[in-house]
Amino acid sequence: MTTLASKDSFGAKSTLDVDGKSYEIFRLDKVVGEGLDVASLPYSLKVLLENLLRTEDGADIAADDIKALAGWDETAQPDKEIQFTPARVIMQDFTGVPCIVDLATLREAAAELGADASKINPLAPAEMVIDHSVIAEAFGTPEAFARNVEIEYDRNKERYQFLRWGQTAFDDFKVVPPGTGIVHQVNIEHLARTVFTREVDGVLQAYPDTCVGTDSHTTMVNGLGVVGFGVGGIEAEAALLGQPVSMLIPRVVGFKLHGDLPEGSTATDLVLTITEMLRKHGVVGKFVEFYGAGVTALPLANRATIGNMSPEFGSTIAVFPIDDETISYLKLTGRSEEQLKLVEAYAKEQGLWHDPAVEPRFSEQLELDLSTVVPSIAGPKRPQDRVALTDAKPAFRGALVDYAGEAQDTTGYDEAVEESFPGSDAPSYSGGNGKSPAPSDHLSAAPADGGRASDPVEVTLEDGTTFTLDHGAVTIASITSCTNTSNPSVMLGAALLAKKAVEKGLARKPWVKTTLAPGSQVVSDYYDKSGLTPYLEKLGFNLVGYGCVTCIGNSGPLIPEVSAAVQEKDLAVVSVLSGNRNFEGRINPDIKMNYLASPPLVIAYALAGTMDIDLFNDPIGTASDGTDVFLKDIWPTPAEVEQVIGQAIASDMFTKGYADVFAGDERWQNLPTPTGDTFTWDEDSTYVRKAPYFDGMDKTPSPVTDIEGARVLLKLGDSVTTDHISPAGNIKKDSPAGKYLLEHGVEQRDFNSYGSRRGNHEVMIRGTFANIRLRNQIAPGTEGGFTRDFTQGSDPSDAPVTSVYDASQSYQAAGTPLVVLAGKEYGSGSSRDWAAKGTALLGVKAVIAESYERIHRSNLIGMGVLPLQFPEGQTADSLGLTGEETFSITGVTELNDGRTPKTVKVTATPADGDVVELDAVVRIDTPGEANYYRNGGILQYVLRNLLNS
Repeated sequence: MTTLASKDSFGAKSTLDVDGKSYEIFRLDKVVGEGLDVASLPYSLKVLLENLLRTEDGADIAADDIKALAGWDETAQPDKEIQFTPARVIMQDFTGVPCIVDLATLREAAAELGADASKINPLAPAEMVIDHSVIAEAFGTPEAFARNVEIEYDRNKERYQFLRWGQTAFDDFKVVPPGTGIVHQVNIEHLARTVFTREVDGVLQAYPDTCVGTDSHTTMVNGLGVVGFGVGGIEAEAALLGQPVSMLIPRVVGFKLHGDLPEGSTATDLVLTITEMLRKHGVVGKFVEFYGAGVTALPLANRATIGNMSPEFGSTIAVFPIDDETISYLKLTGRSEEQLKLVEAYAKEQGLWHDPAVEPRFSEQLELDLSTVVPSIAGPKRPQDRVALTDAKPAFRGALVDYAGEAQDTTGYDEAVEESFPGSDAPSYSGGNGKSPAPSDHLSAAPADGGRASDPVEVTLEDGTTFTLDHGAVTIASITSCTNTSNPSVMLGAALLAKKAVEKGLARKPWVKTTLAPGSQVVSDYYDKSGLTPYLEKLGFNLVGYGCVTCIGNSGPLIPEVSAAVQEKDLAVVSVLSGNRNFEGRINPDIKMNYLASPPLVIAYALAGTMDIDLFNDPIGTASDGTDVFLKDIWPTPAEVEQVIGQAIASDMFTKGYADVFAGDERWQNLPTPTGDTFTWDEDSTYVRKAPYFDGMDKTPSPVTDIEGARVLLKLGDSVTTDHISPAGNIKKDSPAGKYLLEHGVEQRDFNSYGSRRGNHEVMIRGTFANIRLRNQIAPGTEGGFTRDFTQGSDPSDAPVTSVYDASQSYQAAGTPLVVLAGKEYGSGSSRDWAAKGTALLGVKAVIAESYERIHRSNLIGMGVLPLQFPEGQTADSLGLTGEETFSITGVTELNDGRTPKTVKVTATPADGDVVELDAVVRIDTPGEANYYRNGGILQYVLRNLLNS
């Protein structure tokens, strides 16, 4: 890697010798001066400080930035922006494909401008794990895994061919093929280094491993002491191309742990407790850092589980410092002896080694005694809504009211039932809806005691099995998601529970779709070695895939007869999954209520078949001998779990499992794949198409121009998020994207989702601003992706309502630039690259908002869109703007003189009435952003720099 040498204003450059090998490092203890106290900084800020020291260039990263971080005031609110350069970029396939499409397009543009296309490569190491595409179509059979992989390849062949080409064409870009694991679990088990090494200008450097990822749960790697977090695709592309990621110096919340987890409580219970605490405290945009004696006692797998759910807390990261447990885990997972020695030596030399007796400075502090953690679940619609397992039944009944109404006044129920709802046990009752009680051996999800809404329906499966379905039936039980499947204690705990259940003669209820989708093949290895696989399979927990599956909504359809009954009766049925997100509508379109639980509890609820159960006091099933079986009868002890861990898990599982992790199976290796430095685009592809960002681009940027004669595409209110702007979810048949696919020969059943088609800008443009909850004020009475087309009609008031996409095409054909008017917090929410890309490709040249979310504002600049802000105290409404005006924006050309104007003049001219003028604030906040805008965007800036270097 070639990069500019650090200015090294503090003389921090030094060497570290480890076992006879010399590394260049930048010493943190060299940053001294009045008001600078590096030693007491939190671990996470020390990592950021080293980053600035090593990348100081005097422009984007200056000595003053280093001083600002070293002199961090823990009581201050964040207002200082710094430029963070991650060591590497990690991607999953949904969000990663557009990044590689842009890189491929960058190569082609370079070739067209006379450069060597092969020289266009990631400037930071990039790794992609294909994990978001497998769907649990088949389940409950030994053939399920093979069948699901087959379907996955059939559906995603075009995308996979493209990624296979990228794997061979680009230096420093590696792909972990399908059927291998989940990106975050592969990251902690194999890809993460904790201390990174790289040759820079012929010198071997060592520095903290840091990363950004195109998935919010990149934070799982925080458990290994790696500062890593999720970003949008544009930030990821910037990092890939050697550009820093902009961030504010954050507040850091210290979370002190002490004590030990009690018997019966799992890592899942711990993380749900922490999620609840941090959500209540408020940590959005902050770093969370764990410290104290309890950290030392916490296994690394538990730390990774906690780090994984940082997005559910709302924090940017949830990091643990490096200690002996870190080294032990790196050793277990097959890292080299040389790496282990380097990690320990570097961490101790730089003051990054955890000392439980030392308390760093923190902005805010929380504390948890681990011994107080109790078995828990979370739901029915948010991860932070923790419910103690002892309260699960009444909590479910209380929540059911929102989905199915109060307990019904059915024949045979008296007032006592109603009065008891929902906080206590209902009076005993042997009848039901005027019918005789069902036989005791009849399988039923209906309540025996009344006390809550009930609408039972008889269901008969294809094999003749008959049962009664009702509200609260568990219709999906899924051991899924890297959050928990990376943790041997809960995974082997689940398998031991399955063994005890089978030995008692228990079985899953026939309406439950059961799936096992671990994040690593190592899980299957230790299940096999421990002899526990057959017991899981006996309960229907056959392997369905190595991928995210249920946690991201790839649960596949319910059992067909169950699905039909649920839809017929509009039942509020339930999923139980060992995942990290349970938002409404996320898991399965038939399921209204979703609960997060540990893997052992997932199996317990599959056996029970209903959420309407007290697992501590109600029997979970009937043994072969006719006796009741309770959860306590099959729950494994910690000693039993630890014994199996000791016998079944060894370092060679990881070294063998990851030895050829990038090679893939025969199916991957035999994919017909284009060759060459540039990609051969298939004009008929509806998944991967050449991006248009470089069309007509010259080696030298054209001067920046003012914006004249612009029309308003959308006038929006407050808190419009990137979810409102960016295409997401299923593609509707009558939408512009649906019509495009139909015109290209794609049948509706094969539409797939916007996420799977992110590599095709034609689909994504048509889905931008198309969220069904978006309200565009210039098209009153509509909801969704609608606007008015002012190119039609002689008067603005006559302009017809049409789709945002169709209107944009009319404007672009007429050569009319577009603007968006917005309220406060424009672009808040997750960082989504297509929220900015789609905006730019629709022809929007400027956004004028009351305030912005920082990352989306930066992303707009990265796509060549000018972010402007109304003057303090002014809004579109207070100025009387309707959106029917014609806009001009002047003063932008000052950027051509190397200066960024503080304000520009905006003139809004209505068809009749008074002209409105305002001085809008220019929200180009850094010199780097100004360079991006002058070049028409970040990709154009990078390409021109590469051509000129």
